[in-house]
Order: sequence, then C-alpha cells, then structure tokens
Amino acid sequence: MDQEASSQHPKGHQRTRSAVKATRPRSSTKGPLDVDDTPLASLLLPPQQQTNQQPSHAEQQHQIIPGGHGHQPKTPVPGSPLLPRSPAAHSPAPPRSRRQLPPLSLSPAGGPSPLSTSPGPGSGAPYGRGAPRPPPDFSHLLRPDIYHELTPLNVPPPFRQSAKQPSASTPIPDLLAGGHFRAAAVAAAQALTGANGAPAPDPVDHALILSLFYVRLACLTLVDATALATQEVKALEDLNAAFYIDEAGHNLIPWELRVLAVRLQAISFADQRRAVMSYYDLAREARLRLAEAASKHDNSEKHLWRERLNDLGVRVAGVLVEMDDLKGAVEHLASLKESDNGGGKMQMARALLWLHLGDVDAARKCVKPAEGIEGPSDDMTERIMNALCDMADGKYPEALNQWEELSRVSDDEMVGVNRGVCLLYVGRLQEGQNLLESLVDSGRTSHTLLFNLTTMYELCTERSRTLKVQLTEKVAALEPTSFGWEKTNVDFKL
Repeated sequence: MDQEASSQHPKGHQRTRSAVKATRPRSSTKGPLDVDDTPLASLLLPPQQQTNQQPSHAEQQHQIIPGGHGHQPKTPVPGSPLLPRSPAAHSPAPPRSRRQLPPLSLSPAGGPSPLSTSPGPGSGAPYGRGAPRPPPDFSHLLRPDIYHELTPLNVPPPFRQSAKQPSASTPIPDLLAGGHFRAAAVAAAQALTGANGAPAPDPVDHALILSLFYVRLACLTLVDATALATQEVKALEDLNAAFYIDEAGHNLIPWELRVLAVRLQAISFADQRRAVMSYYDLAREARLRLAEAASKHDNSEKHLWRERLNDLGVRVAGVLVEMDDLKGAVEHLASLKESDNGGGKMQMARALLWLHLGDVDAARKCVKPAEGIEGPSDDMTERIMNALCDMADGKYPEALNQWEELSRVSDDEMVGVNRGVCLLYVGRLQEGQNLLESLVDSGRTSHTLLFNLTTMYELCTERSRTLKVQLTEKVAALEPTSFGWEKTNVDFKL
C-alpha cells in the first residue's frame, strides 16, 4: 500500500490543478454613464443609432471616450445634435429600473430650471437665484440651555442688601445707565428666552436678538464672569459664515459684538493665534468699508472705519503681549499710523510696551511730539509717560513731583492713583491712604483704585479685613453711575 501511495504521489505534496470551466461571452450591462439609458439619450445620439440594436459594452466604452488616442473626432451628420433639428423628430429612450428623471430643456423657453424651484432651508416657500433670500432664523440664540445662572455669592453683602438694587421690571437701558451690569446680564438672558413673562423675540428679528446677546456678553465681562461669557459665545460659532451675511454682502452681527466675540472665542479655545487671525479678518473688512466711504466722499464713515481699524491694531498688539511675543508686538505697533484724532493712544500703547520690555529710553522717545507739532494732548501724554518712566527707574521722589504737578491741571483718577502709589514708595503711607480714600469719597470706584487701597490696608494694619468691609459699605452707599456700581469680592481682595 505504501508503494501504491508513493507511486500515486511521486513528488510529495503539490497543488492540484482545478478543472477548466467553460467560459461564456460577457453580457452587456447598463450603467449610469451609458448614454442611451438617460432621458437625454435621443439628444446625444444620431437617429441612425437609435433604430439599431444596443451596442456591446466594449463599443459603449469606445463611444464615450471621445478625443482619446486612436479616435478621430466625429463629423456632424444629418440629424446629429451638433446640428439644429426639430425636437419632435425623436423620442426619449424608455427608462429601465431606475427612477424616471424629469426632462430637461436645453433652451430658455423650455421651462424653469429645477434650481429655481428648490425650496430654501428652513422655509416652506421656494426661492431661487431671482427670488429674495428668506430671513435667517436666529432661534439657536433663544435656547435657555446656553445661558448660565449668575450666582450672587461673589458679591459683598452690602451690595446685595442695598436699597439701590434695581427691581426685576427695570428696563435694560436704565440698568446700564445705573451701572447695574449683573442685573442687566440677567435681564438680557431673560428677554432672549422669554423667562421674564414677556414673549421671546421673533427668531428672524436679528437686530434685537444680537443686541441683547451683546449686552449679555459685555455685562458678563464687566462683573468678573468672563468664564461664563466664553462658554455662551460658542453659540455664535463661525462669525464669518454665510448664514450671517446679508444680500448686500454685509455681516448682520454688529461690529462691537464681533470684536468682543473674537476675544472671548480665543479664550474659550485657549488659542490666542485665533484672535490674531480674526482681528486681521476684521481689519480687511474695515479697509474695504473705508475705501467705499472714500469713494462716496462720506467723511463721517471714513472717520468711523479709520478709528475701528486703529483700534484693531492696538488689540492685535495686546494679544501678542499675552502670547509673550513682546518684540513682535512692538514691531507691529511701529508699523501702525497714528489716527487723526487718536489723542496719543497709539503713542502711549507703544511706550507702555517698551516699559514692559524694560527699555525706558525707547518709551520716552515714543511720546516725544514731532517737530513743529505742539498741543495740550501731546504735552499731557509726554508728561504722564515721563512720570511713569521715573517710576520704572525707581525714581519715586522725581515721579511724585511730576504727579503732583499733573494733579493741578487734571483730576483724572489715574493721576491720583499713581500719586498715591508714589507716596507709598517714599514712605508716606498714611498720606497715600488718605489720598486714595478721598478719591473713593468723590465717587471714583475703579478696580485699580480699590485694589491699591486695600493693599495699603494690608500693609498698615493687621485688621485689614475690617477696613475692607467698611470700604465695601462705603462704596455700596454711593450713588449708582454708568461706570459700574455693584462690585465683587475680588475688587476688595476679600
């Protein structure tokens, strides 16, 4: 038996050849690219080929590759679509198993195009290229789930329990005029969602919706709730999307909201480069609007867009500073031009950046007036910067003398605060504390003033918390102003 097995398989293991199957010619198939299977087949083939039998698959491939190697261009024949003929001379080929497509007209008089009868998204009425675009639906900004609740726990009790707190029925303009920014933020969210008893705005009323949304975000940043604003601004998504562009090519979002949203979105995504690119996009649009205003000889519009362009330049420099690209920020500011009515803003921004870099001499050069140009604004800017440079050099007695001279011609709060800080550094702590307290008594309640005053409380006594609480009661008793009445615990270092 072993011999028989070895005789049957003399070469060990090997692959067995499969049996040869009978082949048959490949049957012709029809695909979506075959010409005679479409409603326009009669327009694409001459009448001679319409009466013949259907060509094979190889012939079809030979016909649908015109202009290839070895093919000659076909010459027009009578009845060909390359020559005009009567549309009644043919009939479309019957469809097979596919859905019958609507016949298309090749002439303008053949009927309307399907594009002109397709309805727009979110609207029941059809519109096309000639019809007006339906108004965009802003219902995505009316959802209550995108707005967060503001907690009053970070507000000192003297403000929460004050009789100056506005009522829930106070209009938003009155809240803003009285500096009640937290109440205005709450009222704006309630107006958008219809939670205050009044109906929510019409989803197509973009002017009202975006105005309330801007009030909401701006007030959140003013009450030290920027973290919430960075979450709620995500509802806008792409600010340059086609959804926000009107028929004239202008953006429906107000300029102030776009500038604020760029900043908040960059913080939300932790990407400051996003803010730089977005500011440049806004600057490109501002240049276009400035050119349009110049062509129309509209001086007011020219001044508006020039100021906006100048403001964007300063904001880009600020973002570069936050990215620790101080050299790039200085080079960027050096490339900008001073606005006609800038009031030394650009000069002061460049000088402060040089002070941040530690180059005091370069900061002094930034605020020196040009030859032949003199004015009170330039002189005031130069004197303020010289006093700040003396403080940066540690020359507090010289700086104190300059601040005292400036206080005689200006009652600006910044001058008084810097004067009090210099008094602190020269050892006259009590005088500096009295000076800052007098500013509070006169109605000045900025964050810088309160922060420096509470710092002096911490330096002069161990019972600083008692003095801080007394300060909160004093500020809460002041009359509300548009600069902001209600404060937070952070302002008093509590």
